[in-house]
Amino acid sequence: MEVWPGTAYPLGATFDGTGTNFALFSEHAEKVELCLFDDDGGEARFRLDEVDGYVWHGYIPQVQPGQKYGYRVHGPYDPDSGNRFNPNKLLLDPYAKAVHGQMDWDPALFSYNLGEPDSVNNDDSAPHMMMGVVINPFFDWDGDHNLRVPYHKSVIYEAHVKGLTM
Repeated sequence: MEVWPGTAYPLGATFDGTGTNFALFSEHAEKVELCLFDDDGGEARFRLDEVDGYVWHGYIPQVQPGQKYGYRVHGPYDPDSGNRFNPNKLLLDPYAKAVHGQMDWDPALFSYNLGEPDSVNNDDSAPHMMMGVVINPFFDWDGDHNLRVPYHKSVIYEAHVKGLTM
């Protein structure tokens, strides 16, 4: 599979009917790898070389809905400045529209070795992480129809979500 440039917007994984665009924001990253996983846990890595406004992006034509994915982000490891980049840690897409699996709390998830906060933990976290899943955004409205309720018999209710649900 080859990676095309893609677009920086929208963030996350976006299926367009033939392939999927991936976009991830990271201001301090030096390199971003998209990791695609098969059902047996096999991993294929693809470098996202395009960067616009700190958004790393790429388009892969063959990626279809149901594909599991995550990111490995390379950059500075400087805890004092808040940067703990570690490509051995699989990252869940913060804009993933669906996820697969669950967190398996394991020391491999931590960026440092437990009890040694200044150390670097190079254990691969992928077997213990949830992964994003590419979804199909197209909904088949076949069989659905307009309710045809006249406006004078309708109620339009505008409310703040917090005020309505608390």
